Amino acid sequence: MITINQLKMQIRFEKGLEQGAGNDSREMLRKKAAGLLGVNASELADICILKHSIDARKKPQLFHVYTLGVSLKNKDAEEKVIKRCKSQNISRYEKKPYTFAVSGEKVLEAPPVIIGMGPAGLFCGYLLAKHGYQPILLERGYDVDTRTRDVEAFWNGGILNPESNVQFGEGGAGTFSDGKLNTLVKDRNGRNKEVLRIFVEFGAPEQILYENKPHIGTDILKNVVSGMRKYIIDHGGTVRFGAKVTGLGTDNGVLNAVIVNDREYIKTTQAVLAIGHSARDTFAYLDSIHIPMEAKAFAVGMRVEHPQRLINECMYGREHANALPAAPYKLTAQTAVGRGVYSFCMCPGGYVVNASSEPDCLAVNGMSYSDRGSGKANSAIIVQVFPEDYGADGPLAGVAFQRQLERKAFALGHGKVPAQYYSDFRKNVSSAGRDTTEHDEPCIKGAYTMTNIRGLLPEECEKAFMEGMEQFDRTIPGFAGNQAILSGIESRTSSPVRIHRDENLQCPAVKGLYPCGEGAGYAGGITSAAMDGILIAETIAGTYKPIKLDLL
Repeated sequence: MITINQLKMQIRFEKGLEQGAGNDSREMLRKKAAGLLGVNASELADICILKHSIDARKKPQLFHVYTLGVSLKNKDAEEKVIKRCKSQNISRYEKKPYTFAVSGEKVLEAPPVIIGMGPAGLFCGYLLAKHGYQPILLERGYDVDTRTRDVEAFWNGGILNPESNVQFGEGGAGTFSDGKLNTLVKDRNGRNKEVLRIFVEFGAPEQILYENKPHIGTDILKNVVSGMRKYIIDHGGTVRFGAKVTGLGTDNGVLNAVIVNDREYIKTTQAVLAIGHSARDTFAYLDSIHIPMEAKAFAVGMRVEHPQRLINECMYGREHANALPAAPYKLTAQTAVGRGVYSFCMCPGGYVVNASSEPDCLAVNGMSYSDRGSGKANSAIIVQVFPEDYGADGPLAGVAFQRQLERKAFALGHGKVPAQYYSDFRKNVSSAGRDTTEHDEPCIKGAYTMTNIRGLLPEECEKAFMEGMEQFDRTIPGFAGNQAILSGIESRTSSPVRIHRDENLQCPAVKGLYPCGEGAGYAGGITSAAMDGILIAETIAGTYKPIKLDLL
């Protein structure tokens, strides 16, 4: 196969719509690829899109940018064509498929246990089940359908269920998010592409395999995670909901059991601790038994909403603002106080959601459906915080810091999401009772109230936040304008702790316990958490034989 890099095709519009975006686009690519290779289109056996992005640097002229994989009917001619083209953008395609090696020789005494069914636990469980390890997956929350009903009931004015909410349940916190799948983690072993492939296997759109900023959307993610759960069960795994791990059994520093709901002992020598970034009670338990862990830096801030058209006009140009998919953005700033400010979990065409998981605490997040069709764009604009900011020492200082901010947000909104126009925030006046005829209302899942949220962030963070907003306004005119709406608090950006693991990826104090994923401090999003889950599955398979060969 031949790789063609940086193949550009100008996006053409007619009557405000993109032309060539339907079934004829693949044929257009065939003709363009054939021309670049100097062959007739009839000589091409197949083409596949390896990468795709939109280049808007020369707007109003916009371009699709592709990397293509092209195969000729005459395979023997491919090398000659590459040499004849004499182009750095045309080369031999070297596919490196992901491989999961089952090479362990030790015999497992009992099935491995996976604690948590977010991306890390789910992908770890999928691979172990696929290769015969019969894992037991324990999730404190509930299946995705039950969880969805609980979450929607809470948003519609119901009572928060501390075990079934935006943070806890099948699929983890990512289930109620944008479903964004890009990651900055270097992928030398193909784990990133394997994550995307598995998502597609269970119903995600094929486009995520090549889009520059792939996303699924919460509506499709729900079906994907339930499909993965069914696969795990069909391949010998066990899945249990409402099963909170409340203790560990050890013998001389070696794991021998996990304790479920304070009463049930499950025998195991291998447990994957994939608890997510919001399992504060589990963090407290681990600290009480002296599991090595430390407070880590993370970031806090506000959700910021804008009309999606404002973002589209800046990204694509005014002429084509409604002709292309809802545009994302990525913003960073360095402030005078020395703190970085940046956008996080940007949700084009999305919603702000009440993402609380504890009584009398309030946290927000962003969520999008697959069509990104809300008409509003939101992103967390967050400020770096460090252990020295937490006002306390110890591994759980960051947890206490988060909780303090969330209790403050809950009090400000009287249990509702507190929101404010940024123009009022800047003036330090409440948005309560403000005439909204000239401004869009917030697009929030859950009850909200317009108020004054100045003082919600620590003073230095607030200064950095405002400086960042003003800098971003120079990049996206109107970003700090009258249509910008804040809501808070965004506090669950990543885990406030890191649970130590040794060179074998195990807890130094408990052999057989594998801290994993975002909650353990080794990932920052759906894809990186899933990749870490795959890494742990590889580690177990590299040490132990499949259980079905030894215990059946």
